[in-house]
Amino acid sequence: MDLSSAGLDDKQLAAINHPGSVFLTACPGSGKTKTLTYKVATELWKIDDHRKFVVAITYTHRAADEILERVERLGLVTAQLWIGTIHSFCLEWIIRPYAIYEPRLESGFTIINQPDAEALLEELCKSTNYPKIKTYDCGYHFIDGKIALLCSDIKKHANVRDVLRRYFAILKQERKIDFELILFFAHKLISSFPLIAKNLSNLFSIVLLDEYQDTKEIQYLILFCIFSSRPDQTRAFIVGDQDQAIFNSLGGYAIAFDDFKQKSLLSIESLSLSYNYRSSTKIVKYFTNYRLHPGPITACSEHKEYHSVVCYDRTISANHLEDEVERLIRHSLYEQRIRPEEICIIGPQWQSLAAMTRRLMSRLPECSFDGPGMIPFGRELDNFWYKVSRICLSDPAPDMYLRRVRWATEVVDALADEGIKCGHTPKSLLKELNAIQLTEQNGMQYLEQYFQKFLELIRIPLLDTYPGLHNHYLSFFETAHKKIARAKSDGLELIEGIDNFKRAFRPRSGITISTIHGIKGAEFDNVIAFSLLEGLVPHWADPKPLDSAKKLLYVICSRARKNLFLISETARGKAGTSELVKTNYLYDTVPKG
Repeated sequence: MDLSSAGLDDKQLAAINHPGSVFLTACPGSGKTKTLTYKVATELWKIDDHRKFVVAITYTHRAADEILERVERLGLVTAQLWIGTIHSFCLEWIIRPYAIYEPRLESGFTIINQPDAEALLEELCKSTNYPKIKTYDCGYHFIDGKIALLCSDIKKHANVRDVLRRYFAILKQERKIDFELILFFAHKLISSFPLIAKNLSNLFSIVLLDEYQDTKEIQYLILFCIFSSRPDQTRAFIVGDQDQAIFNSLGGYAIAFDDFKQKSLLSIESLSLSYNYRSSTKIVKYFTNYRLHPGPITACSEHKEYHSVVCYDRTISANHLEDEVERLIRHSLYEQRIRPEEICIIGPQWQSLAAMTRRLMSRLPECSFDGPGMIPFGRELDNFWYKVSRICLSDPAPDMYLRRVRWATEVVDALADEGIKCGHTPKSLLKELNAIQLTEQNGMQYLEQYFQKFLELIRIPLLDTYPGLHNHYLSFFETAHKKIARAKSDGLELIEGIDNFKRAFRPRSGITISTIHGIKGAEFDNVIAFSLLEGLVPHWADPKPLDSAKKLLYVICSRARKNLFLISETARGKAGTSELVKTNYLYDTVPKG
């Protein structure tokens, strides 16, 4: 494959053209996604056996979609590419083909979606004694085959374990598994039956893993079974940045190169990407203050000579925080001429961001915002009606065609899993769905009418004759109604309009408002970050507060291309994040007016 016109640098080319396994450390803005895309494309181009697959495992479905669409735009056939999250990988390649070997799964199972799991846990939490626990206290993952609680308050652990015991019993009775159990049973199967790993090793020419620093131990173990079953038959391409490992509280960790090499049994080489194509030289020099693993990062972006503003405000009162954020937005828009979609507001907690979003919408009616709680449903990709809603709420534009065909394929496949032959190919189904015209302006009623026409199209007169689709339907609307009620209580009356619903599947528009974790992987001209306070950044219960503070600040600051505004407001009873306060840097004066 000719890469001479792809605009790749020497380090990216070295990683892409390496014939063996690679452990690639990629600094912020180094073209990681571009490198992954061309590595996938090169591997697909080289495949000469119709039985082989290239596998790419991403941290999010959004990242998988982006890489897949980039590969498709290169004109390559993707029939021998599998790309998705680790949970999707485990379901498709391990659990569904080999469930008959696990007693808990052999008689069939369904996946409980996140809203239903949270609703069940919420109900179980009601019966606990002091100390009372909430759904968010009940997070868990598996280490060495045992449950590890994510709750940082040890006093609550007994009650959390009791709730989880009853939760697991109900799931077993109803033959359901959640996302952590997907990983648990996948690892149990692949480690108990070595032939599974050998079969997969025969199928996969290479496995690419994105964002390795956010990978859980059990996920590494699943991959190690494949790599070590026939060493070097399936190669690895591992990409990430240990300085951006901010999901430790969810069980993720950045495995060391030597540890990975030892456990995978691979002949693997460590490489790095150190050219930053995102930020100005000034921004790059600033965010390197927060690297835990020093190394060269060279500013190479088109903005490298930009006269950036880097400010840190420790004087603004919490009572005037929103005034200051509004002022900085106006300064960005009207003084610095930054487009709205290139401005990002970052805070540490969703709750405060939802309220701030509502009030900024009122203060800046001329601006649109993309913030928490504004879209009434989450990315419940295992819910059938979420799959249909993506087609319903997206525009049939040329640049969306490949994506919408893929979504239609998922709908057809999901119907087949329910034993329904819809009589359509993905393309013919998409054509019929594009022809549906509705005038309803209420988002929920619009979806109900659209779903009814969809059922008529595939000749299903009564939904309750298919329990799986019926249960997904009830769950989809129950979750959406709850989110709308919560948003309306916060004053977001416009959330019910169909135009707001359709924002869910449009390209990012308006000013983004997000948490630190939610913004990882994104980039903006201007970043405004507030509540950089001890106990919030990092969280008060973080076991490694100094390291975590540096990683969080590193992620925040490296999102900015041009300008960076940092705020540790006063009057909250908390000091500014210590790692930020003690940074020896000559900040710019906070712009006034």
